[in-house]
Amino acid sequence: MTTSSPSVVRTRFAPSPTGYLHLGGARTALFSWAFARHHKGVFVLRIEDTDVERSTPEAVQAILDSMEWLGMQPDEGPFYQMRRMDRYREVIAKMLGDGTAYHCYSSPEEVEAMREKARAAGLKPRYDGTWRPEAGKTLPAPPAGRKPVVRFKNPQEGATGWNDLIKGPISFDNSELDDLIIARPDGTPTYNFCVVVDDWDMKITHVLRGDDHVNNTPRQINILRALGATLPEYGHVPMILGPDGEKLSKRHGAVNVMEYDKDGYMPEAMINYLARLGWSHGNDELFTREQLVEWFDTRNLTKSAAQWDPKKLNWVNAHYIKHSDNADLAERVAPRIRERQGDPKAVDLVAVMGLLKDRAETLNQLTDGAMLFCGPYVPASSELAAEHLDDAAKALLADFARKAQALPEWSAEALDALIKALLAEHGVKMPKLGIPLRLAVTGQKQTPAIGAVLAILGRERVLERLAAL
Repeated sequence: MTTSSPSVVRTRFAPSPTGYLHLGGARTALFSWAFARHHKGVFVLRIEDTDVERSTPEAVQAILDSMEWLGMQPDEGPFYQMRRMDRYREVIAKMLGDGTAYHCYSSPEEVEAMREKARAAGLKPRYDGTWRPEAGKTLPAPPAGRKPVVRFKNPQEGATGWNDLIKGPISFDNSELDDLIIARPDGTPTYNFCVVVDDWDMKITHVLRGDDHVNNTPRQINILRALGATLPEYGHVPMILGPDGEKLSKRHGAVNVMEYDKDGYMPEAMINYLARLGWSHGNDELFTREQLVEWFDTRNLTKSAAQWDPKKLNWVNAHYIKHSDNADLAERVAPRIRERQGDPKAVDLVAVMGLLKDRAETLNQLTDGAMLFCGPYVPASSELAAEHLDDAAKALLADFARKAQALPEWSAEALDALIKALLAEHGVKMPKLGIPLRLAVTGQKQTPAIGAVLAILGRERVLERLAAL
C-alpha cells in the first residue's frame, strides 16, 4: 500500500458489493474522485465485502464495470476488506490490551431487555454497560460456554463533533452513543470498525459519503481517537430524490448504472448530470470532465436533497451527442447495430451519424435511425403501397430514376436539386414525390432529409429498389 505525506489529499469510495452500483453511489464516487483530482491527490477504491451472506462476485464486477464506464479509475485499489481480517484482529487485540475495548457476554436477548427497560423509563434505548470495566467495579462471572462480543469503550462524557464539509458543525453527546460492538462472537469485525481501520491504514484525509452515514461518524471518530489516529475531514452529501419528491427508487430510474450504458447514455453526459445533482459552479449546466475537476469545491455542494430529472438527463445527453465527433459516434453505435443483426459497414456510418445526431437524445435512438441504412431492406407494407404508390406515383418515380441515373455527381445537393426540378416540371408538391420515393427506397413513410438519405444509400442501391417497383 502506497504511503503518502499528510499533505496529500486522499479520498476513497467504499461500496458494499451487495448489489449493483446505483446512482447515489455513483454520485458519491464522482464527488470523491473529483475532489482528489482537483487537489492532485489520490483516489482509493475499497470494496467493503464483510457482509459475506449478501456480497457476491457479480456485484463486485458490476461496481468495477460502472467505475470503468464512468472513467473514474482509482489510483489505488480495489482493496477488499475480507483480505484484511488479520489486520482487524491485530487492532482489536491491541485495543483489548489498551483497555479501549472489552469483552461483553450479554446475549442479544439480554441487550434487548436493557433497551426495553430504558424505553420504559423514557431514556434512549442502549446497552447498559454491564460488562464495561470501570475502576472499582466488579464484573459478573462469564457465562459458561458463551462466546463474547468485543465492544468499544466509548467516552461517556462530553460531545463528539466535527465541522462537516457540507452541512457545517455537527455534534453528538457521547452519553447518547452506545458502546459499539466491534467484533462478533465468532471474531469477525463489524462494519464501523473495519471502516475506521481502513481509513487509518490508507491515510484517508477526506471522506465524502451519503448523509445516511452521519450517525456513524461520531462512533468512527471516537474509535480513531482511541487508536491515536489522525482524523479525516468528513462531508455528508444529501440524498437524491425522485421526480415526485420521494426517495429515489427503481421506478424512478435507480437501477444499475450500467443500465444507462445499455439505454444509450454517454458516460460524459452521466458525469455532467450526476455532478449537477447537488453541486454547482455558478449557472453552468454543461461542462467537461476537465472543467469539473478544475472547478470542484465542497463549498459548492448543496445542503439540500437533489432531484432526479430524466428529461434533464436526456437534454444533457442530447447535447453531448450533438457536439460529438461523427466518427466517435459511429464507433459507439456500431456494436449496437451488430446487436440488432445489422451491418455497420453497409454504408458510410460516419455520414449517417452526421445526418441523425441533431435529433437524437440517446445512442439507442441513433441506432434506431441507423438501422434504416444498416438493417435489411423491408419493402413498404401493402397498405402504404396501395395508398401512395399508384400509377401516377410510379411514373414520377420512373422519371426520377432516369434522371438520377444520369447525375454526374451522387450527392445530397445534386439529389435535392433534381427533386426540386422534377416538382416544378410535373407541377406537384413535395409530398407527391417525397412520400413515394421514401416508401420505394426505404420502405418507410418518414425519414430524415430524403436527399441525404439517398446520397448515403448510394446510387446502385437506390436505383435497384426503384427498378423493383
